[in-house]
Amino acid sequence: MEATLRQTWAFLFRGWHITRRYIGWVIVFNFYAVVTSATVALIGVAQNDYQLTLTLVVGALLWNYLSFLYNEIAMSIAYERWEGTLEYTFMAPISRGVHLLGVSLFSLLNAIVTTIIVLVGLMLFTDLHLRGVNLFGVLVVLAVSTAAFVGLGLFAAVFPVMSAERGAEATHIFQGSILLVSGVYYDISVLPGWMQPLSALSPATYTLTACRKLFGVGNSNSTPEYLAGAPLSAVTHELLILALMGAVLLPLGLWAFVRIEAWAKKTGKLKRTG
Repeated sequence: MEATLRQTWAFLFRGWHITRRYIGWVIVFNFYAVVTSATVALIGVAQNDYQLTLTLVVGALLWNYLSFLYNEIAMSIAYERWEGTLEYTFMAPISRGVHLLGVSLFSLLNAIVTTIIVLVGLMLFTDLHLRGVNLFGVLVVLAVSTAAFVGLGLFAAVFPVMSAERGAEATHIFQGSILLVSGVYYDISVLPGWMQPLSALSPATYTLTACRKLFGVGNSNSTPEYLAGAPLSAVTHELLILALMGAVLLPLGLWAFVRIEAWAKKTGKLKRTG
């Protein structure tokens, strides 16, 4: 257990070291996240529609958290290729589970920090406040949905293993597809009929639905001064689905990654730097 903790900490520390080395880009990405989120939220402000603004704000906040978590895990292999450390990491005498645990934990910390920065930024551009929001319920939903998105990130991480040239592009296409079908900024009912069933396959759909209830979105009792957030019991259905998705996607994502890693070693794909 002690060895596992040390190895996990090593990957956390490595992630922090790389982040410090590219701190300029980290600042740029966080600035861009704030600006794009504020731009979306200001659409509701321009319409003088508080419910619309709240819908967009919640969507922006949650998408920043979920997509950042997914992207950091999914792109971890691409980063390794760019750093020239992929072969060393895969040949190191540690379990792949410990390696991916360290990567996932660092990605989670990054996602939390980015979301807090975006939240503060949105408060500067809108009348957003948290009075009446069921914050405990929101944290529970995010905790449960995290497992599902880590699983999706592990699935997507196999693309850079399979192809140095096209793997990173594939992860972003997958991410964009999730954004499209999950109703981040709109109700899924506006999607074409053939696309709406796909939203049921995305954990982001249930995370957004649950959190909007907990924020009081769509509740006639919510006002610009006080939000009527729903109790946690109101999102039991979404929590159960998210828990089931996490229980399936997390081990399945790890299994897929390990299988593709073995294939990449056998076929010499790790030698390609892209």
